[in-house]
Amino acid sequence: MTDTRTAPRAPQRPIARTHHGDTVIDDYAWLADPENPEVLAHLRAENDYADAVTADLADLRQAIFDEIKSRVQETDLSVPVADGPWWYYSRTIEGGQYAISCRAPLTDRATPPAVDAPVTGEQVLLDGNAAAAGHEFFAVGALTVSADHAVMAHAIDTTGDERFDVTVVDLATGAVLDTAVTNTGYGVELSRDGRYLFYVRVDEAWRPHELWRHEVGSDPAHDVLILAEPDERFWMGVGTSRGDTHLMVALGSRTTSEVHLLDLRDPLGPLRCVAPRREGVEYDVEPAGDHLLITHNTDHKDFDVAWAPLTATSADQWRPLLSSGAGERFLGMDAFADFAVLTLRSDGLPGLRLLPRATSVEPVDGVSPWDTARIESVTYGAPGGAISAADTPEFHTDRVRITHESWTRPRSVVDHVVATGEQVLLKQQPVLGGYDPAAYAESREWATAADGVRVPVSVVRRADVAPDGTHPALLTGYGSYEISSDPYFSVARLSLLDRGVVYAVAHVRGGGELGRDWYEQGRLAHKTNTFTDFLACADHLVETGWAAPDRLAAEGGSAGGLLMGAVVNLAPQRFSVVHAQVPFVDALTTILDPSQPLTVGEWEEWGNPLADPEVYAYMKSYSPYENVAAVAHPAILATTSLNDTRVSYAEPAKWVAKLREVSTSDPAEAPVLLRTEMVAGHGGRSGRYDAWHETAWEWAFILNRLGVRQP
Repeated sequence: MTDTRTAPRAPQRPIARTHHGDTVIDDYAWLADPENPEVLAHLRAENDYADAVTADLADLRQAIFDEIKSRVQETDLSVPVADGPWWYYSRTIEGGQYAISCRAPLTDRATPPAVDAPVTGEQVLLDGNAAAAGHEFFAVGALTVSADHAVMAHAIDTTGDERFDVTVVDLATGAVLDTAVTNTGYGVELSRDGRYLFYVRVDEAWRPHELWRHEVGSDPAHDVLILAEPDERFWMGVGTSRGDTHLMVALGSRTTSEVHLLDLRDPLGPLRCVAPRREGVEYDVEPAGDHLLITHNTDHKDFDVAWAPLTATSADQWRPLLSSGAGERFLGMDAFADFAVLTLRSDGLPGLRLLPRATSVEPVDGVSPWDTARIESVTYGAPGGAISAADTPEFHTDRVRITHESWTRPRSVVDHVVATGEQVLLKQQPVLGGYDPAAYAESREWATAADGVRVPVSVVRRADVAPDGTHPALLTGYGSYEISSDPYFSVARLSLLDRGVVYAVAHVRGGGELGRDWYEQGRLAHKTNTFTDFLACADHLVETGWAAPDRLAAEGGSAGGLLMGAVVNLAPQRFSVVHAQVPFVDALTTILDPSQPLTVGEWEEWGNPLADPEVYAYMKSYSPYENVAAVAHPAILATTSLNDTRVSYAEPAKWVAKLREVSTSDPAEAPVLLRTEMVAGHGGRSGRYDAWHETAWEWAFILNRLGVRQP
């Protein structure tokens, strides 16, 4: 019988690869074959070892799970959204893992059904709990209803690989109309009458690259290919405009985009390109009734807004409307009959602005259809939180729905009445157990990076925690793809805060918090700024007294997992424990393989090491797997999923094997653990209770290493 207290050791089976005259011996490349029974046995042995090492944490795990569960209103209802003659919403029931999507007849558009009472006339569209029966994993990739509200299509994934099977349903009778379209990517839409289904196919590298049209109820062998994207840098996405007037097809690489529109009044008609792609130009399109609104970076890297005829086919037809100012980054527009909403970042935080229509509603002779002199900001709640535009599907409306939350304030859903500025609170996320926001505090501080750049750090804690240098702390970060780590409320996080843990977020370069420059300073040949920024934030927490130097943990996922691997190599003694979630720790190997999903399209983010020896050398200098050294390491937990198509399970599996091989740490004092979900994807387990158990498992490991168990 295998001793589960002994760390598994993957056999070394050297495979050589040579690029640009440099030969690398990879002892653990064989772990990348998920069909190999020996690989599966190794992953299960790793799970057994992780369970054995943490067996004494069972009570702590259960306590954290119970805390999370006790704070959540398990039977709950989302705020209904008006769309045509219906209110659409979702609800959860106590004991149910998944949401139930529903609708109910709309009577008074200004007064949504109460969120704390049964809804009259409810029709269940999709019961996730029933649909998930018999499956270890369940995720809804799309749920869309035709513009006449008669037909629904939903796309389901039951393995975690983000490939979906589509079901089309007659909503009047409940009859299933079609199940013929399978193995699709994200992106499923219906024609206005529900007769045709539009869906996206993926290529061998699982890149969304083709748009197809399927007549509901017909043989898919007769489906029509509408658009194919041959450039492997570009991914395809599909959606519909507000009011379902247009099918919108977006093609994008990391630096260039192109949008096509299809008038859904003629679902068999042609696609029209709004403006042919130009290398380095990104743009986004929002149909605004009689014209288009276009957010683009043609002249300004932090983006401008233009308007153009509804029939535009060239950027030459774009006319200036709004330009971002200092400290601003325009993100996109939502257009309605009488106003538009601009989403932006301002001074590092999300913001909204309302733009009213001009008195003349027809864009005649080049006169702008918008009154830019009357643009105004929309605010809600305390400063420093995250505000965003929520789902408002109707084009003709007098209000826009917004959400607001912060690190310590639960999410509020609010209707903002445009004409008067009145704000109607529809719901604030319930937090049970007597939660008092005043018992917690949040602040934004600034660390100084190695090159002198100031890096923002969000610090969240109980209000009674003083910066006296004694507290355990958890520092998280991401720092890639211009993705921002904005304030958000988490019920689960309270289990950390109530144990005196300081929770901090490093807003490092490579993210989008401070505009396009902030992103560009943390990508390609500047990627290592992401890692040194994170270490500067860690130093700041210690120097300002928010963290005890020997009680600091780090956590990051996906590209943030690469960040974890890099900082462990750069400063292995800075952290007492590190959690790397689905970590991109074998970056060079992956980016050298064009058959992988994260390769050709990623060259604009990381560089192309196949073609450029300087990129190869630079990536090799920081890729975590390539740089594991024979030094003492902190306790490390790597978590992954077997069916993850974004970051292969093999990356953390190889990394852990390498750490076990060379680390000088005593495994009893600083264990290195690998935990693999055998039926899940990039986001881990799918059911809400399963996800809480997963969080409790991970945080129990971290808290134990920080010497904290009791609230």
